[in-house]
Amino acid sequence: MASWANLSDIQGLVQLGIDQAKLITDVVEDVHSTVVKPINSVVNLPLEGHIRALVYRIIREGYRLSSAGAEAVFTRLIPMVDTPPSTLQREAMLAILNGIWGDHLLESNNPLAITMSLRNEGQPLPLEKAVLQNALSQASGKVLILVHGLCMTDLQWTRGNHNHGAVLARDLGYTPIYLHYNSGLHISTNGRQFAALLDKLIREWPQPIEEITIIGHSMGGLVARSACYYALAAGHTWPEHLQKLIFLGTPHHGAPLERTGNWAETILNSTPYTAPFRRIGAKRSAGITDLRYGSLVDEDWEGRDRFALEPTDNRRIVPLPPDVTCYAIAATLGAQTDDLKNQMLGDGLVPLESALGIHNDPARCLDIPESHQWIGYEMQHLDLLNQPDGYQRIKDWLQRQP
Repeated sequence: MASWANLSDIQGLVQLGIDQAKLITDVVEDVHSTVVKPINSVVNLPLEGHIRALVYRIIREGYRLSSAGAEAVFTRLIPMVDTPPSTLQREAMLAILNGIWGDHLLESNNPLAITMSLRNEGQPLPLEKAVLQNALSQASGKVLILVHGLCMTDLQWTRGNHNHGAVLARDLGYTPIYLHYNSGLHISTNGRQFAALLDKLIREWPQPIEEITIIGHSMGGLVARSACYYALAAGHTWPEHLQKLIFLGTPHHGAPLERTGNWAETILNSTPYTAPFRRIGAKRSAGITDLRYGSLVDEDWEGRDRFALEPTDNRRIVPLPPDVTCYAIAATLGAQTDDLKNQMLGDGLVPLESALGIHNDPARCLDIPESHQWIGYEMQHLDLLNQPDGYQRIKDWLQRQP
């Protein structure tokens, strides 16, 4: 079997393919109806609408039968076939699919949907003291949690033979644990689940907890902030141990690509001939739309059309967690501070000011001190995972007394 998928994955891909075919059929039918409508107003074709509806009903029934047939086949085959070990290619494929359609995968019970877990070397860690003691024989009281970004996986913290967690374990004695999650879900959904996992982790940790540090890359920093918010609301005790929070290219105030997508949807919806194509954009995940302005809490999306035009930032203000020392590392494609690339592109995905928590509205500024900031020039978003100067700054910060 291919190294990028197992039989259950193929079942999920077939299911997702049928779902996307249904979507395209809906778009085609809407376009067909829009084009024919003005013709019918001039030339009366009484049977056209009935014939058209029958054709599309037959097509959808074909999808339904195909889906049912595939489900029956895979239900019989999967128990008979050994599941091969996961590979980096498979994990990367699942991460991308979950980032783009993760909420749909979960809602449709697709086996491709990722279930959140804390992992070590790509394997889920059962949160039981004896199991943790066995799996983490060198566990210390210094716990380091690393949270990946959109469309990524915990295994991708290793880049260019460097892994922040592994090197900080070697240099400073931290025990690294990696969060693995469906980045297509709402950030607040992942934040609440992450908070609950950490609450259980510290109760089962095999050593007395000395400190907890979280490093979040990109969306991972937003998930970490959301987790802190929900942990405090739920009365969890782990924030009492959280000393430092380091953000790597985190879009605290959103990313322009999603805002561009929001405007594109509005333009598509402005005429009856292009409106059907809005359906396609409206299938992008909740996690992606949360990146429009960096939404952290349920109130930012509950009861709202998340695809409606939002020209202004109206999300709830969520300050940095109290009594936690926060740091921000940003990257920019520019060669100097006033380079136009800093203003327009940032690191290619996240603008410089968003990564540093700076906002035009003073109430929304995160006020991270300049001594707690570092900017990497002529660097792109993923370089934050392994750029030597960036790692050295992280190491220096972690060696400081909080």
